[in-house]
Order: sequence, then structure tokens, then C-alpha cells
Amino acid sequence: PTHLFPQDYKGQKLAEQIFQGIILVSAVIGFIYGYITEQFGWTVYIVMAGFALSCLLTLPPWPMYRRNPLKWLPVQDLGTEDKKPGDRKPKRHTKS
Repeated sequence: PTHLFPQDYKGQKLAEQIFQGIILVSAVIGFIYGYITEQFGWTVYIVMAGFALSCLLTLPPWPMYRRNPLKWLPVQDLGTEDKKPGDRKPKRHTKS
């Protein structure tokens, strides 16, 4: 089942930190550049470029996000395969 979860928990945390860092840095740079040039459009473009870059770096299942694979418990055989649902005795409630 490990192919269903391309990132482990530490990889998810790393991806979230990278995403937030890129968004924060691009927002600060965009604000400063937009303020200096007095063009709000540049602020929006720089933030959108930062968002696109962060998506490129964090959405695909890169190998750096799969360094700590999850250890699954082995399947336990409870021996219930040979019993049919009708074989069980119904529980009787005792009067208190």
C-alpha cells in the first residue's frame, strides 16, 4: 500500500515548509518591488510566480519527500475465514 501514499509524514512537513517559505518570500519581494515601481500588477505577478514555483516543487512526489517510508503492521490472520456468519450463536440477554 505504500504506492498509495507517495509522501511520508516528514516529507509532507517538508513540502509544507517549502510551500509556505516560497509564498512568504515571493509576497515580500513582490510587495517591495511593486511599492518601488508603484505598480500593483508586479506584486500580483511575482506572488503568482512564487505560487507556481512552490506548486512545481511541492506537488509532484519527488524522492526527497519519500525518505522515511511508513512501516505498516503485518496482516494478522484471525481465523474467521472458515466461519460463516450463520454459525455464530446469538447472544442471549440475561435479566438483571
